Amino acid sequence: MLRLASILYAIVGTTMAGLLMIAALVSGYDTAKYILIAVALGAVIAIPVSYFIAAAIKANDHI
Repeated sequence: MLRLASILYAIVGTTMAGLLMIAALVSGYDTAKYILIAVALGAVIAIPVSYFIAAAIKANDHI
């Protein structure tokens, strides 16, 4: 399952980092410091999210 989670992290990590970066920019935090914090936070949050998505995929795998 770790292999599946690491593959999913490539997609989920960039998505979460991008979403939080856009949220920071829309909120008015448009300096490099806040953008980097938002991107790093998105990358960290994506780790457990990727694991839970992988677990859900494995739970529904009937092959």
